[in-house]
Amino acid sequence: MSPAAVLAGLGGWTPPRVVTNDMLAAELDTSDEWIRTRTGIHRRCVVPPGMSTGDLAVEAGSRALDSAGGGAVDAVVLATSTPDRPCPATAPSVAHRLGLGEVPAFDVAAVCTGFLYALATARGLIGAGIAGSVLVIGADAFSTILDPADRTTRVIFGDGAGAVVLRAGEVAEPGALLGFDLGSDGADAELITVPAGGSQQRSRGAPAAVADHYFQMDGKPVFSRAVRRMSGSARRVVADAGWEMSDVDVLVAHQANARILKACAAELGIAPERAVQNLDRVGNTVAASVPLAMADAAASGELAPGDRVVLTGFGGGLTWGATALRWPGIPVNDEPDAVRPGTEGTS
Repeated sequence: MSPAAVLAGLGGWTPPRVVTNDMLAAELDTSDEWIRTRTGIHRRCVVPPGMSTGDLAVEAGSRALDSAGGGAVDAVVLATSTPDRPCPATAPSVAHRLGLGEVPAFDVAAVCTGFLYALATARGLIGAGIAGSVLVIGADAFSTILDPADRTTRVIFGDGAGAVVLRAGEVAEPGALLGFDLGSDGADAELITVPAGGSQQRSRGAPAAVADHYFQMDGKPVFSRAVRRMSGSARRVVADAGWEMSDVDVLVAHQANARILKACAAELGIAPERAVQNLDRVGNTVAASVPLAMADAAASGELAPGDRVVLTGFGGGLTWGATALRWPGIPVNDEPDAVRPGTEGTS
């Protein structure tokens, strides 16, 4: 029997620059009440000038490695849609900066589902005997691709990174990932997109419109698809684990917005208090969303050893995915800037 992938370390980090709703209201046609009512977000963190996705990934990766007891890993998988450069991948640089030597390192792009896809990839590396341990990071500096004048996207997204260390182990161990459900639907790719900057646009030989270089999302159809896909994926992994939905102690869903989280929990019959929510403090951090929410919940005691946990996400592509595990007893750095917005100051 191939080895299982077991959660052995966890860490998260958000950049120190905090942007409140009132700060956005001073720039855009919006208000704190409008933002809170529609998204549930009170503030978010964004990278200061000169900070990139790779910087975020290194911070979170370092914390996850410390949580796992330090030492090396055999591979690094980085989920991001905002790499430091189009070429090469950001993961090799992150591995180098973390002092991990010449391990295989590569990026995975599945937008807000990226961390779930990266987890599944790491589980495959471990199950195939290619790696005995893998550092999996979800990191995005999404503020760098938002239209400064677009209130519908700027109020939602924040920057950050979350990371886990997976090691080879037994499926009966706490922390073992109990299977995956992954899917995509490219027919709806235009609902969540950055139209310009890729080979499709560049091959046309004409300059792209300025707006096409920024992230674009059609919110209404995304809402219904997010709820349907995350809840359906969660149901499938719960069934595969041999559980009932009533057995699930904690749901950690992609922190898209408060209304999507509430609707997803209701669709699954999970009480609101059993659904982790930290987007009020960090916003939608894209590939970092699920691991940051895990780190926050573990540090606060919302996740306790033995809890039956479901992780589920939804993002551009369209993509979706889920996995399940029993929560292990692992240490988590509970310093404020490790799992919550930095408090060094606002700007």
